[in-house]
Amino acid sequence: MVALAALLTAAVASGCAAETGGGKTPGGPATPAAGGQPGEAAPQGGPARALDSYAEQLQRKQAARAVAARKWGLAKVPLAAPEPPEVKPDIPTRKGFEVRDDAGLPPVFTTVPTKEKIVFLTMDDGAEKDPELLRMMTELDIPYSAFVSDYVINDDYGYFRKMQKRGVTISNHTLNHRYLPGLSYAGQKKEICGQQEKILKHYGKRPTLFRPPYGNYNRDTLVAAKSCGITAVPLWTAEAFPGHMEWREWDRDLHPGDIVLTHFRGKGDWKGSMPDMVRRVMKTITDKGYAVAKLEDYV
Repeated sequence: MVALAALLTAAVASGCAAETGGGKTPGGPATPAAGGQPGEAAPQGGPARALDSYAEQLQRKQAARAVAARKWGLAKVPLAAPEPPEVKPDIPTRKGFEVRDDAGLPPVFTTVPTKEKIVFLTMDDGAEKDPELLRMMTELDIPYSAFVSDYVINDDYGYFRKMQKRGVTISNHTLNHRYLPGLSYAGQKKEICGQQEKILKHYGKRPTLFRPPYGNYNRDTLVAAKSCGITAVPLWTAEAFPGHMEWREWDRDLHPGDIVLTHFRGKGDWKGSMPDMVRRVMKTITDKGYAVAKLEDYV
């Protein structure tokens, strides 16, 4: 609960700074609020009460998360993410990931600009539809994003509708998971924009986020994606499996704002289940002092 204590301390400190009715001179006595008498407590309200309410909500949420962590066999209680920013950060294309004449095209990135110790969990494809995953992530209150391909979800759109009702954003991973740079512009547009329409039909909204299969793309990919409403292309810095992590960065570590990839897979593809994967990735994230935040709050 170190993170909780820190957040509560920060909330109290912020509340003190936000109070304008009275103050305290360094080394001196407290001054009364306007209209008050010396020794009287100023009525609590405004920012201070809001911060108290937030702190109480956070405490209750972490207590429930601790119970869920024991139930699901997590090594540690997941840390609480900070409040999302009021204004989303400007996200440029990562250096080395540019394409020719990419001005105005959706940025391609692996990390969201932030100083907070947060990472983002994303799941791709959609082949495994484990009901235990839905229950686990809901009870733990861990945010994640789903990038789905129609060819593996079309046998059970309802599973991802349940996920959406739990607050998960359904995003685009193409119709058939093709290697996009090997297709013509028309072929790429069909894969990307066709999936936009499928997601609109089944989930009520065209996505704004798109992840190309295998992380491979070219200029045509980004032009096609932009043409049907895509505004950002998040890739990843690390990938989670039930038994290990794979790293794309030279230091094999997490960094503020990193995007972590995993897949909707089960024991037919992995040596473990999706809950096994969650236990593994959350141990790594929590051990390193990070919390999981919701990608769509920042992008």
